[in-house]
Amino acid sequence: MFEGVIPALVTPFKENFEVDFEGIARNLDYLEKHVSAFVPTGTTGEAATLSYEEHIKVVRYVCEVSKKPVIAGAGSNSTREAVYLAKEVEKAGADAAMFVTPYYNKPNQDGLVEHYRAIAEEISIPMIVYNVPSRTGTNILPETARKLAEIDSIAGIKEASGNLKQIAQILKLCPDDFTVLSGDDFLTLPIMLMGGKGVISVAANVAPHLMNEMYQAFVSGNIEKAREIHYRLMPLFDALFIDTNPIPVKKALELMGLAGGKPRLPLVELSGEKTEKLREVLKDLELI
Repeated sequence: MFEGVIPALVTPFKENFEVDFEGIARNLDYLEKHVSAFVPTGTTGEAATLSYEEHIKVVRYVCEVSKKPVIAGAGSNSTREAVYLAKEVEKAGADAAMFVTPYYNKPNQDGLVEHYRAIAEEISIPMIVYNVPSRTGTNILPETARKLAEIDSIAGIKEASGNLKQIAQILKLCPDDFTVLSGDDFLTLPIMLMGGKGVISVAANVAPHLMNEMYQAFVSGNIEKAREIHYRLMPLFDALFIDTNPIPVKKALELMGLAGGKPRLPLVELSGEKTEKLREVLKDLELI
């Protein structure tokens, strides 16, 4: 469950911005045979603009439809709210849960440890910590990651700091059974070379087969092939962040005939000019 290619799922919306559950099923069917697990209700799933009721319904639905393990996003900047969501996604059937660092509050490193410890004491499923300082304003330092690794139910970290030196230090300090997953598609191969186990991926929503080919090439020892696929995918990695995630990936899915829909405000649909750039990348990869 905590290795390989794991898509950070979009939450598709209908024209009235209600959750498109049929669209979720269609997307899962496209992805299933290429991936290790699914992460619904994370950043890419627009958890920030889902109500608690919607959040839990999406997790429950993915658990019911998916044949792969489900790692449900359940983070909040309020520890009390994170505990509530953690309990709810566990009841909904999630195999594990992922928790972004508290945003806006800017807790210190001791506060981060106590935040995650408080959640761990309330649930029985494994936890993944999600470090994305560009979104939250808070960074989990390597020594803090080591302390978190000592908490029994914390299985690993999704690392999206973009700082390879920091990620190397986490891998060095933490025990082998503490999994480090890339949170940045572009850094997947470098992080695996240092000892990471895979990626929680935006690009895997669009090109799951290519992401999986890169991963399988790497784990089989064919580093040259993995590197070739990495370079082939680089234009997609760039295009999917031509605007704020998940704006581009939702448009990419729409162009491919899958379920995306417009993002909820305050995010808006991808501009026409950027859409054409994205379309060219998808064509080059024979995705449309």
